Amino acid sequence: MSLPFYQRSHQHYDLSYRNKDLRTTVSHYQREKKRSAIYTQGSTAYSSRSSAAHRQESEAFRQASASSFQQQASQYALSSEVSRKAASAYDYGSSHGLTDSSLLLDDYSSKLSPKPKRAKHSLLSGEEKENLPSDYMVPIFSGRQKHVSGITDTEEERIKEAAAYIAQRNLLASEEGITTSKQSTASKQTTASKQSTASKQSTASKQSTASRQSTASRQSVVSKQATSALQQEETSEKKSRKVVIREKAERLSLRKTLEETETYHAKLNEDHLLHAPEFIIKPRSHTVWEKENVKLHCSIAGWPEPRVTWYKNQVPINVHANPGKYIIESRYGMHTLEINACDFEDTAQYRASAMNVKGELSAYASVVVKRYKGEFDETRFHAGASTMPLSFGVTPYGYASRFEIHFDDKFDVSFGREGETMSLGCRVVITPEIKHFQPEIQWYRNGVPLSPSKWVQTLWSGERATLTFSHLNKEDEGLYTIRVRMGEYYEQYSAYVFVRDADAEIEGAPAAPLDVKCLEANKDYIIISWKQPAVDGGSPILGYFIDKCEVGTDSWSQCNDTPVKFARFPVTGLIEGRSYIFRVRAVNKTGIGFPSRVSEPVAALDPAEKARLKSRPSAPWTGQIIVTEEEPSEGIVPGPPTDLSVTEATRSYVVLSWKPPGQRGHEGIMYFVEKCEAGTENWQRVNTELPVKSPRFALFDLVEGKSYCFRVRCSNSAGVGEPSEATEVTVVGDKLDIPKAPGKIIPSRNTDTSVVVSWEESKDAKELVGYYIEASVAGSGKWEPCNNNPVKGSRFTCHGLVTGQSYIFRVRAVNAAGLSEYSQDSEAIEVKAAIAPPSPPCDITCLESFRDSMVLGWKQPDKIGGAEITGYYVNYREVIDGVPGKWREANVKAVSEEAYKISNLKENMVYQFQVAAMNMAGLGAPSAVSECFKCEEWTIAVPGPPHSLKCSEVRKDSLVLQWKPPVHSGRTPVTGYFVDLKEAKAKEDQWRGLNEAAIKNIYLKVRGLKEGVSYVFRVRAMNQAGVGKPSDLAGPVVAETRPGTKEVVVNVDDDGVISLNFECDKMTPKSEFSWSKDYVSTEDSPRLEVESKGNKTKMTFKDLGMDDLGIYSCDVTDTDGIASSYLIDEEELKRLLALSHEHKFPTVPVKSELAVEILEKGQVRFWMQAEKLSGNAKVNYIFNEKEIFEGPKYKMHIDRNTGIIEMFMEKLQDEDEGTYTFQLQDGKATNHSTVVLVGDVFKKLQKEAEFQRQEWIRKQGPHFVEYLSWEVTGECNVLLKCKVANIKKETHIVWYKDEREISVDEKHDFKDGICTLLITEFSKKDAGIYEVILKDDRGKDKSRLKLVDEAFKELMTEVCKKIALSATDLKIQSTAEGIRLYSFVTYYVEDLKVNWSHNGSAIRYSDRVKTGVTGEQIWLQINEPTPNDKGKYVMELFDGKTGHQKTVDLSGQAYDEAYAEFQRLKQAAIAEKNRARVLGGLPDVVTIQEGKALNLTCNVWGDPPPEVSWLKNEKALASDDHCNLKFEAGKTAYFTINGVSTADSGKYGLVVKNKYGSETSDFTVSVFIPEEEARMAALESLKGGKKAK
Repeated sequence: MSLPFYQRSHQHYDLSYRNKDLRTTVSHYQREKKRSAIYTQGSTAYSSRSSAAHRQESEAFRQASASSFQQQASQYALSSEVSRKAASAYDYGSSHGLTDSSLLLDDYSSKLSPKPKRAKHSLLSGEEKENLPSDYMVPIFSGRQKHVSGITDTEEERIKEAAAYIAQRNLLASEEGITTSKQSTASKQTTASKQSTASKQSTASKQSTASRQSTASRQSVVSKQATSALQQEETSEKKSRKVVIREKAERLSLRKTLEETETYHAKLNEDHLLHAPEFIIKPRSHTVWEKENVKLHCSIAGWPEPRVTWYKNQVPINVHANPGKYIIESRYGMHTLEINACDFEDTAQYRASAMNVKGELSAYASVVVKRYKGEFDETRFHAGASTMPLSFGVTPYGYASRFEIHFDDKFDVSFGREGETMSLGCRVVITPEIKHFQPEIQWYRNGVPLSPSKWVQTLWSGERATLTFSHLNKEDEGLYTIRVRMGEYYEQYSAYVFVRDADAEIEGAPAAPLDVKCLEANKDYIIISWKQPAVDGGSPILGYFIDKCEVGTDSWSQCNDTPVKFARFPVTGLIEGRSYIFRVRAVNKTGIGFPSRVSEPVAALDPAEKARLKSRPSAPWTGQIIVTEEEPSEGIVPGPPTDLSVTEATRSYVVLSWKPPGQRGHEGIMYFVEKCEAGTENWQRVNTELPVKSPRFALFDLVEGKSYCFRVRCSNSAGVGEPSEATEVTVVGDKLDIPKAPGKIIPSRNTDTSVVVSWEESKDAKELVGYYIEASVAGSGKWEPCNNNPVKGSRFTCHGLVTGQSYIFRVRAVNAAGLSEYSQDSEAIEVKAAIAPPSPPCDITCLESFRDSMVLGWKQPDKIGGAEITGYYVNYREVIDGVPGKWREANVKAVSEEAYKISNLKENMVYQFQVAAMNMAGLGAPSAVSECFKCEEWTIAVPGPPHSLKCSEVRKDSLVLQWKPPVHSGRTPVTGYFVDLKEAKAKEDQWRGLNEAAIKNIYLKVRGLKEGVSYVFRVRAMNQAGVGKPSDLAGPVVAETRPGTKEVVVNVDDDGVISLNFECDKMTPKSEFSWSKDYVSTEDSPRLEVESKGNKTKMTFKDLGMDDLGIYSCDVTDTDGIASSYLIDEEELKRLLALSHEHKFPTVPVKSELAVEILEKGQVRFWMQAEKLSGNAKVNYIFNEKEIFEGPKYKMHIDRNTGIIEMFMEKLQDEDEGTYTFQLQDGKATNHSTVVLVGDVFKKLQKEAEFQRQEWIRKQGPHFVEYLSWEVTGECNVLLKCKVANIKKETHIVWYKDEREISVDEKHDFKDGICTLLITEFSKKDAGIYEVILKDDRGKDKSRLKLVDEAFKELMTEVCKKIALSATDLKIQSTAEGIRLYSFVTYYVEDLKVNWSHNGSAIRYSDRVKTGVTGEQIWLQINEPTPNDKGKYVMELFDGKTGHQKTVDLSGQAYDEAYAEFQRLKQAAIAEKNRARVLGGLPDVVTIQEGKALNLTCNVWGDPPPEVSWLKNEKALASDDHCNLKFEAGKTAYFTINGVSTADSGKYGLVVKNKYGSETSDFTVSVFIPEEEARMAALESLKGGKKAK
């Protein structure tokens, strides 16, 4: 079967979409077509045959069959081959328009024979049925039928195939014969039907699929009419009941056949057969660690089989470009992408694209690669299978009515820099928590959803949502929002991210442009747009350079030679069909800045071509293709283009656009663009060399300010057409004006680090991109950008400002034409939080109740609104029978405390209360209504609850809790308090007390807290009657030390004044320092003086004493609880007073007191060191209360830089005994230090000086730096060593032992200054006194080492220790006598004691159990072992101090194996001992003269006595008269040959054998003849004489 022309030109589609089974089926079909000439006539001849005609002919068969029922017995002899030929003839006649049906059945109508019914064959094999998708069917036929997949020539051929198959099947399956009665009638009806249908089908064959369906419906009507006419013309003859039943059954069978045929035709509809790709299994997202592998899987259905392409960040993955990195496989519908050894660059969005002739479908998956940072993190990416749909929420108790979504540990306003990495994240808490349900997390930037890309990645760990920027760009600046959705409920949180410019490589160069995009793309050019940067580097930006890079390469090329100022530019010189990326660089007079972030890839294609590629492609071999061929004639010159216009004009370029002409022939056209200056007719062709392919064009090199007109001509092979109408006059210049400056810049307070700036937008601004805002510290003149990505609107929050600093602001607008002038500067504004009314107070409680009054308490609002609370207002109302009344004011004047007594109440009346707080901004919202309290006299004996609990000085492991005493003290005064705490989330039964005994203070420092844990506290008061009810809770408070926390520091100045100092960096303009002692204000204390300035405060003690003991704390108001304290107890008081005294009466600080040391030559040095000395420092030297001065005996020196004071004496004489003092004076500070040298101290020092002098003299020649010592090496040898110095070649070294010189083989080279003597296998014989002498012409030195008595024992102990440590593990060895346990040592000495134990008891040695040493082996021999010998054996090696043990377990399998081996060896030894053997007596060779007698005797042994046999030449030898063989007493064998002859020569053997073994002793007998020997000797002598000649 030949392919249509459009298939031949698109063979890449055909080869990729046909599978092996399909190609096999096509080949089989082609072979069958060659066999059957019926089907070679083409679709045109067969078009006259329709389904209606087939039904008429089938009805004719049925009628013929009925009429020939009586003759069926004689007609059923026709074979199946005849039936096949009949069907072929039937089709052949129909396909050739034959009108006489006799041609079909004339030869066979009388030869039909009955055929058995055949089972319907399945058209699909079992394996094919399993592989078929469930939502569509692909019919496969046997024989000539083929797999229908759009490769047949026409639809008509497929219908022909189906009709032939049905006809053949009916003939083979029918039980009835076929008669020819009514042939003429049936033939006429059939012919009429075929003619009618043929005329309709000839028209329908040129129409669409819809017209063919219409034709099919008309065919059905004609078929029904023809069938009715046949029934009316049927001859009325009497039929038997059996015939009637048979006809009815055949009618039903025919109807079923027709229904099956119609069903089959419906399945042949190509729209049902072919279908687009569908993902059965989509690829899943993965999170992996670096260096791990990851696989993405997907399963796809579709017909024809789709092609799958994998993409990474929308770029096709090239396996060959990265060998081994990617592995792409497709097996049995499962497609796999494997990424090997993932790294951080593999974090991307991956896409699987499936495409066939019916369309394209994609599925996406993300891969996140995590870097290991030292702490393993098991965070995994949740997706797909582990989460459930979020359309509803299900709790363990049914459907959740509502989800509560909270954000903890939220990200704040963030600042980053270009090129850095950044992560935004927060912990998401969802209640109720549903185990198998995960929320939907979506991130937004400026309200636009974010998708994972090479720049940004998202991660959901199950608890924490994270957004990570791998490389920050200014495009990433904006307002980021995280939205968490659970079912129908969602919450969101937002914060701004600012991205600062990277530091320029060239100082003063402009920042990088941003947001590079491709606005318009076609074959000839692509228009690039960008946003100008906010920072110009200090000088105006001269323009921009645009760079391009072809996708898949790393080669960037510059697109414009001169900088362009307009922020749009058409890039030309592109290759059609290729994809490019772009970047932009700004330039000023200093240089070129960093390039922008690259754009998204864009292809150089016309928009229509792109749309065609993006749309679903249709199969190149499906549908109806009409081919018309024009008569060969001359080409048509195209007409002029229409609608020519200037779409964009700047000072750098002009863009033209037009529509193609209507008259252009049947070939492609190109365009030539012409220009002329306005007012002239001098037209010049712009693109003379390269015609334009697209109906758009960008013109360059126009003179700015001049006016031009433009027109376009079309061209093809026939020639160049007429020009279009000229455009209107266009002046070269920017049509888009730079926007005007914004106006009315108004800053307003926001927080203590941010200001809200608003402005009036630029008037008449076109194509506005946004605004840049700049800030400057008032008076500095230095401006800094507040945003690097233009913002739209007229309001922006500037963050990152310094609290308390005053700023001014300015704004300018930006569009493609450039940046506007700056607006006027705003008024200066101080950065501090905006003032707002406070939030409502909380936790209203009744502190005491009387008959007509009540005392209320409450907690301060959480938010005070940026200003100090000035007071509270209390309202109350009566509650009667549960119905509340009207609110009344309790106080007209604001109360300053968090407690208030409300009077004039009614006794036994129930009341409710609410409280509102007030500050400078006004009155805040009232609190929630309190619970109901009854006004009645409290008569309870125990005290009421303490109130006004407050936590301060919060640190990671401690805090201070304060409270106020209860208003109601009970019947007796309050005697103390109990403080309880629990974790905030703990249950009520987990309260624990902090103090066992009641404390009298109204504060407590709580210690031992866990960092990061949240706590709540309560306090109970106690009196003599008992403990009252607890207070309201304080907290929750998290135990943490906040960043920047500072503590109170004590200081003593130079005048001895003691003060406490505190500094706070987070003060607001309203903040004040508040000092207290024992948490009671010290404002009026006469003993203290407080001075505060700026963010620092100092509290000075006027006269520190015992009355000042206590805890001093400093609180900073209008902050988030900033406070610190300092404890002055008795010990600290003493320290501070001593330090104060030192400062009042200063002394020269001394690092080291006066000391004496002996120098190398025996000199005496007196020295001391002060911490510091000024240039005016003086020292007096005193000896025995008399000042001494520098002279021949005394040398003095002062180093004022180091503070070292020295005095030197050459030697100490007897008159130098006494007291030495150094007196220091430095300004008003003085000090002294004394050393006493008398008596034994002086004599010892004098002796030491003399020794040092002698040592110095000794060291002038060769000498020992380190004297002789010993060391035991790892090989258990003893090494004597010493270290020498001042050696030269002539220096000799001699070793002695016990005054006898030791000869040393090697000569010392003294290179390393170490001399050694190695003594191997050291033992008692090596004890003695060792001496080594150094000598040369400069002198000599010696060193002695005594290795006797205790010194020798110490050395031997170390040697034994080394030997013991060298012992190997105990091994088990079986011998013929028993079992041996042994260990090897380096060598053995008698001093090493060896002890053996068995199961913890010392072994008693006997003849059966022995121990010993053989060479380096220490062993324990157990002869004839028994089960009692099983157990744990320990060998202890005692070195004289320590025992070293080696252990082996001789039990279980170890014993069994050793015992079995012992038995084997024992038996082998017995066998070897008792084995039969030849002891001796037989020679190896016996030479004997012929005729002599040979007598040999041999001794043998064996137990039992062996059997003896003899061999000659390997054959048994029997005793006879000639050869007599005897064996006597089981020990002696005799061999006798009487009268030997040459026949007796040979090899003989004696074989002895018993049950333990055998042995053979061989000997050789050589018999010689004397005459022969003489003759041989003569011959030898004769040969020798000839050689001599």
